[in-house]
Amino acid sequence: MPPVSGPPGLDPALLDRPEGTVDRATSLALYRQQVRMRRFEKRAYDLFMQSLVKGTSHLSLGMEAVAAGFGEAMHPVDYTFATYRGHAHTLARGSSMTAVMGELLGRENGLLHGKGGSMHLTDVARGVMGSYAIIGAHLTIALGAAWSAQYQGRPAVAVAFFGDGTTNIGAFHEALNFAVVWQLPVVFVCENNLYMEYTPIASVTAVAQPAADRASAYGLERVLIDGNDADAVYLTASRYLERARTGGGPALIEAYTYRTSGHSRADPGTYKPAAEVAAWAAYDPIDLYRERLLTAGVGADELAAIEAEADRDVDEATEAAKAAPPPSAEALMTNMWADGGSAWRN
Repeated sequence: MPPVSGPPGLDPALLDRPEGTVDRATSLALYRQQVRMRRFEKRAYDLFMQSLVKGTSHLSLGMEAVAAGFGEAMHPVDYTFATYRGHAHTLARGSSMTAVMGELLGRENGLLHGKGGSMHLTDVARGVMGSYAIIGAHLTIALGAAWSAQYQGRPAVAVAFFGDGTTNIGAFHEALNFAVVWQLPVVFVCENNLYMEYTPIASVTAVAQPAADRASAYGLERVLIDGNDADAVYLTASRYLERARTGGGPALIEAYTYRTSGHSRADPGTYKPAAEVAAWAAYDPIDLYRERLLTAGVGADELAAIEAEADRDVDEATEAAKAAPPPSAEALMTNMWADGGSAWRN
């Protein structure tokens, strides 16, 4: 399949164009993942507006190709470390949509029995080692997971996703430094959606590409990919995951993308220029990928079936979450902290 031209506002010559092809089954899986993520988050927004989502939520509308590409490339033994914008990354690892929705609604059938909420999704059985609300905190934790895999000789790779604003946090630089020093099997993925919270990353950062342009300072390759091209993400992820898995050390990948919504549900995103929003709306990852599949000969009926299935899954997850009770009072003080004993250290 041919690559798309390139994202708005970026010289296409700066992008890495990964070699290789994506087979039909994987292409359909990538489309299915993106559609499921988009439908799920749109429903999450609707439920938030109905005051059913507990606390705030941070959507990744427009950024689905990054989570889908890595989700398809990762192995079951690999670890995902996400930010508070982690719905898509959790779904990408195969977590139950009902359990994710239940967690957002604060219900007992949620991933964490309704006690974690949108910003703390965790599914250890599927390698989802948490969504973290503290900026950059999970990067050093991912080091620990990677070090454990290296020490034990297990073929697992830790993948840490983070936003562009994290590149100006000390933990980002500390994590990169030690990942290289110890040659750990960890892949850092910067989802550069151009805005930190409400502030354009370009207005507070000395380099044009906040992750890729800093890679050389740690002896890493400069990798900048189109984060709205699921094939480019998948091929790049496959390459660097395999390299890390076989002892080749860490990687830093910057995926250039865009969140079409505000920072959180409290943010209407009115600070974004209208022309910028329109340009990225015309470069939507799902629309681009659907057109690519049609051009490659996939039937419109097959794609419509994928979309209908996603709608059914979201409807079923919504109703199951709504019908579930909140966590009981007896569960209030369970699974809250370690007791400090030697068991958790050893």
